[in-house]
Amino acid sequence: MKGQKVIEAQDILEKYDKENQFRTEIGKWAWVVTFLGVALTIFHLYTGYFGVLPSQKQGAVHLGTALGIIFLLYPARKAWRKTQKTVPWYDIILAFMAMYVTYHKIIFFDSILQSRISGYSTPDMIISLLGIALVLEATRRTVGLPIVIVASVAILYAILGNYVPTQILSHPGFSVDRTATNLWYRESGVFGTPIQISAKFIFLFLFFGVLLVNTPIGKFFNDLAFSLTGKYTGGTAKAAVVASALQGTVSGSSVGNTVATGSFTIPMMKKAGFKPEFAAATEASASTGGQIMPPMMGAAAFIMMEYLGVNYSTIMLAALIPAVLYFTGIFIGTHFEAKKLKIFGLPKSELPVFKKIMIQNGYMLTPLFVIIGTIMSGSTPQRAALYGILAAFLVSFIRKDSRMNFRKIVYVLEQGARVALPVVAAVATAGIIAGVVSMTGLGAKFASGIIALSNGHLILALIFTMIACIILGMGLPTTANYVVTATIAAPALINEFGIAPIAAHMFVFYFGIVADITPPVCLAAYAGAGIAKANPFKTGVTAVKLAIAAFIIPYVFIYNPILVFVDVTPMKLILGITTALLGMIGVSSAVIGYFIRNSRMWERFTLFGAGLMLIIPELLSSGIGLVLIVLIWFIQTKRPEEENVTEVLTV
Repeated sequence: MKGQKVIEAQDILEKYDKENQFRTEIGKWAWVVTFLGVALTIFHLYTGYFGVLPSQKQGAVHLGTALGIIFLLYPARKAWRKTQKTVPWYDIILAFMAMYVTYHKIIFFDSILQSRISGYSTPDMIISLLGIALVLEATRRTVGLPIVIVASVAILYAILGNYVPTQILSHPGFSVDRTATNLWYRESGVFGTPIQISAKFIFLFLFFGVLLVNTPIGKFFNDLAFSLTGKYTGGTAKAAVVASALQGTVSGSSVGNTVATGSFTIPMMKKAGFKPEFAAATEASASTGGQIMPPMMGAAAFIMMEYLGVNYSTIMLAALIPAVLYFTGIFIGTHFEAKKLKIFGLPKSELPVFKKIMIQNGYMLTPLFVIIGTIMSGSTPQRAALYGILAAFLVSFIRKDSRMNFRKIVYVLEQGARVALPVVAAVATAGIIAGVVSMTGLGAKFASGIIALSNGHLILALIFTMIACIILGMGLPTTANYVVTATIAAPALINEFGIAPIAAHMFVFYFGIVADITPPVCLAAYAGAGIAKANPFKTGVTAVKLAIAAFIIPYVFIYNPILVFVDVTPMKLILGITTALLGMIGVSSAVIGYFIRNSRMWERFTLFGAGLMLIIPELLSSGIGLVLIVLIWFIQTKRPEEENVTEVLTV
């Protein structure tokens, strides 16, 4: 039975997560993939400790090796994944061609630098065209077609800008050779900030996550969550939220989190009486929040650090309260749904004992504490990741079932590279888009468009930016989405409306993430629905209801930046958190339709409005909101509890 669940989970990952659609059999080329993967991971461990190479060389090794592995592992068509028993000849050629055109930057490093002054040669131009084409193809294979379309349109825009009819977006246009060489050889294109951060920080943190996955930490998180919440109303759903939050501290993948935790929690939620769509939505919305949960957030958080020029500890602190509010909102939603359906907690005899699991397995938290402590002490993210990796490696030897022999170490080193492949491809393509924005001045043009549409009103500018982030998030991975919106939209919020930079960047980061649960393209919700055997679209809609906090919180810290630790004082912070939590209660109860009793429609509207008023950081509106919530509470307590209002679903 357990084996069957593992197979089903893997099938769901392969169906909804492009990153898992690689060849399962590649014959003798498996040795080449292992060699390249192990070598790439060791390279990053070495440079992380002894110091990275010049950014262009570091990025070239990082991207070139990853591209080579991608073409050996990922077929041109998904359908060929299981039918091909080895790597076809043309993919072998593409793999070594991709490695050469990228390593070319290292081999001829000095002459390429000189060419920036004297002009690029014809071979340089051909290599840049090949390099960009191979990056786009590798990205299509690992991440999907939408981001490739966006990048291709961006390249066409750079070349044909003089044909764009609107005056706001038109520009003189660049020649093909200048566009290609700028995007390939300059620091503002493929090898720009995103790929540099991926080569310095992101790879190491992804490898840290791989190490933890190869210990029993996932089961420990699940047991810990159930021991803390399982006995309360709707305990299985609350445990799913807590487990996903804990899982999110070591993994930044929405779909991966959904499948890893949901394989266990979703069946238990269904058995307790939750509808399949609600069970799947709970897991999907909670797992999506993993990308904003410190200490290991989504890869975009490291790029944000570089864009803002701050320490990673600043990013972690800024994300902490919004992340807690996000998970609290989902937690409250599951509570009201459980009260509505009269679903109670699990018997104590069926739950793990908190004291026992902490004594037996509490040591598994050591690597997380090491990373947090190292970052907060002011050390670099590379140093924090290396210490975390060392701690995780040592921790794996404590238990016999997680102890690594030589073969397991080689496997983990290879998996470290494999997990990074989609991220490397995505940030390289995002660099193309960011490079075009830099070349053409599109960022300033977009900012002008937002200001014109909003007519100088901040709330309208925020709404337009939110819509752009969600639409981009339907086709772009979170990291690429953030790179684009941070380049185009965030500067408008900062420069034209005076928004605190970290609040503006967190705003676009958030809305890029919630695209994973926003219909019609909501991959995390689809993955959860696959496990629950639920309707995917209904699951997506339910996930949006549960994660309604994610659509409100970004507006809160724009208007009340103390929640991201800007101009913070203890009293203001406590007041801001308190009113935000009370507001979450009002909004969540309105969406679910239950407060103390099943809510009538006018009560739901009142609760929703009161919740928003509490969330708005203004004393008068918060006071009115609190009075309205107390009023609804008083009215509902005087109303007799309805009998048989809802029917508990049994599975």
